[in-house]
Amino acid sequence: MEAELRELPELVVRKDGRAGRLTLNRPKALNALTHGICLETTKALQAWAGDPEVDLVILDGAGERAFCAGGDIAQVTAAGKAGDYAMGRDFWRDEYRMNLLLRRYPKPVVSFLHGFVMGGGVGYGCHIGHRVVGESTQMAMPECGIGMIPDVGGTYLLGRAPGQLGLYLPLTAARMGPGDALHAGFADHFIPEAEWDTVKARLCETGDIATLPRHPAPAAPMAEEQARIDRLFGAGDLPTILARLEADDSPLAQSALKAVRRNSPLSMACTLAMLDPAPDSLQAALTQEYRWTWRSMEHGDFIEGVRAQIIDKDRNPQWQHRIDTLPEGLVAEMLAPLGADELTFP
Repeated sequence: MEAELRELPELVVRKDGRAGRLTLNRPKALNALTHGICLETTKALQAWAGDPEVDLVILDGAGERAFCAGGDIAQVTAAGKAGDYAMGRDFWRDEYRMNLLLRRYPKPVVSFLHGFVMGGGVGYGCHIGHRVVGESTQMAMPECGIGMIPDVGGTYLLGRAPGQLGLYLPLTAARMGPGDALHAGFADHFIPEAEWDTVKARLCETGDIATLPRHPAPAAPMAEEQARIDRLFGAGDLPTILARLEADDSPLAQSALKAVRRNSPLSMACTLAMLDPAPDSLQAALTQEYRWTWRSMEHGDFIEGVRAQIIDKDRNPQWQHRIDTLPEGLVAEMLAPLGADELTFP
């Protein structure tokens, strides 16, 4: 089956029994989302919403390494570097609209989240009602490391995570295994991956989401560290968080300290602001995130972050600001309403 999928388009769209199926099919690129994938997903979902032959929708990814490791941002960054910001803005607009469509879809949607599930992959597979993780799941929101913010509705999910986990995750890019993803509210079901083909076949045959099996949740290391995470990240501002990390010699704190020192200060400060208070709906989260991403290439650290981490891979980004020298008012400017350019949802 996998060999067949490699010959097909970047998104495989088909009906299988009582299910509509969407399979991300860019395994060599870890199934990174393109603008075209977002548009095709939206088109398929709209067609199936009123189709009496489709009882539910299944989302999965080809290959063994990833459900989806994020958005394909190389083209967007190249255009932005040349002064063309429209490509990125168009991509994010349509991606965020797709995220909300998935959330509000009138039929059950189930995602099978194997391997890497990061950034755009979280937006694609984690706003729905039935999110399945397995042994290989490695979920994260690493955007602050490339001068971005946790978008695709990430701030909505993070704002509902227990305690201060919603700040710990984007400020450190810490990876959640299956137990942590369940604990943080990014997943609903753990099913051993050896059963997935059988489970999918049953869903297609019956169209009944109730056939999803139940298994005990695996251990969640972050739940065991919850008290420490809450203490370290409950400060409300970056300088205090940094000071608390520096004063704690635990492995968790020292690993977090390295990440916070490495990330874009502007991105982290904006992330804190976007989560205080947490958005009260996915639509509100996406609207606020779009204000930031709309400005990200012109005024943020996004282009430099992608250069350092993804293009040149020198891992040495030259951020515009330091944690202790962020200009007053800059965060508010990045999150200000866009007027005529504000994100709308058809």
